[in-house]
Amino acid sequence: MNPKQFLTIGGIILVVLGILGFFLIGPDAATSIFHDAWWFDDVENWAHLVLGIVALLAVYTFPPSTHKPLVIVVGIIAILVGLYSLFGTTMLAGANLENPLDTILHIVVGAWALWAAMK
Repeated sequence: MNPKQFLTIGGIILVVLGILGFFLIGPDAATSIFHDAWWFDDVENWAHLVLGIVALLAVYTFPPSTHKPLVIVVGIIAILVGLYSLFGTTMLAGANLENPLDTILHIVVGAWALWAAMK
């Protein structure tokens, strides 16, 4: 996978994740569509949606020479967010990172980005 593919696939995933995260289900309308696996607050949903749109726009508007550095930055930031939620507090810029799967997800996405940047 190369940086362009990472931005395209990752962007689509983030847009879908951001949109689906807004849907609450259940009798009290407080259960995430992802059930017990993940619960994203509105700040996280907006962050996922905006970052996904930016990734997709970057694929089609930024010159290809910028894709690799952008993916490296995404990888570093994702790993730092994962480590922050692992060793730090669960709040980051208004987003609640309390679920251990949030930590794993950010670290895995960061590793995926850095791996894609090496192609």
